[in-house]
Amino acid sequence: MSFTVIIPARYDSSRLPGKPLLQIAGITMIQRVHIQAQKSNADRIIVATDNQEIFDEVINFGGQACMTSTDHQSGTDRLQEVAKQLELPPEHVVVNVQGDEPLIPPEVINQVADNLLARNSVGVATLAEPIMSSDDFNNPNVVKVIVDNAGLALLFSRTPIPCSREDVSSKIAGYQHGMRHIGIYAYRTSMLDKFISWPLAPIEKLEQLEQLRFMWFGESIHVDKAVISVPKGIDTEQDLKDVIKFLKNNT
Repeated sequence: MSFTVIIPARYDSSRLPGKPLLQIAGITMIQRVHIQAQKSNADRIIVATDNQEIFDEVINFGGQACMTSTDHQSGTDRLQEVAKQLELPPEHVVVNVQGDEPLIPPEVINQVADNLLARNSVGVATLAEPIMSSDDFNNPNVVKVIVDNAGLALLFSRTPIPCSREDVSSKIAGYQHGMRHIGIYAYRTSMLDKFISWPLAPIEKLEQLEQLRFMWFGESIHVDKAVISVPKGIDTEQDLKDVIKFLKNNT
C-alpha cells in the first residue's frame, strides 16, 4: 500500500539558524534526511519549506520540493498545505519525517506508515522507545508518552511520566517505565484537514506539543515501540557535532 513522505524544513531556528542547510560530512542536513527517506517504501518524497534557499538546494540534489506559507504555526499545518497542493485523496497516508533527523532509519518510516494503513479506526500513528536514563526522563526536551493496553496514547508530556507517588520529589523511579516519544507521524490526509480546522488546544499551548490537539478533540493516536533504535535529531551545535562524529566512525 502506498504512502507519501513529506519533510517539513524551516530555515528559522532559535538555536541553529539555517539548520537544514548545515553541512554534515559534505552533504546538507536536508539531503541526508532525504537520502534516508529514499530508502523507505514511500512512493513519493517531498520537502515542504518556506525558504527559497532550501527549495533550491532540494531541486539541485534532484529532490522534489513545495513552497509553503511562512505563516504556519506547526509542521502539521505545513504538511496539510502540501497535501492540498498535491490533491491527495482523503484516505492517503502521509508520513511526517522531521527535517532535522539525518539519521532517521528507513525501517521506522515504513513501520509508522504500515501501522496506520493497518488501522482504519485511528487517523494518526507514531512511535516511541524505552527511556534509558533518569537524565532523559527528567529532561523537558525529551517528550514522554503513556500508552494504554490497546496501543493508544493516553498522554504526551515534557514532564516525567509516569511518576511514582513514593518518589515524587526525585522523579527517578518512573524512568524505568517511561517511553520517549519519537517525532515521526503518519496521518491520513483527512486528519490533516481536521487538524487545521481546530483551534489551538489549551494543553497543546501549555506543553508546546501539537499532537495534543488531536487528543483534545477526541482523536486517537496509535503508538508502537520502534523496531529499531532511532538516533535523536539535531537541535543544538553539540547535536550536530555528535552526528558528524557518528558518521565519521561508521562510514
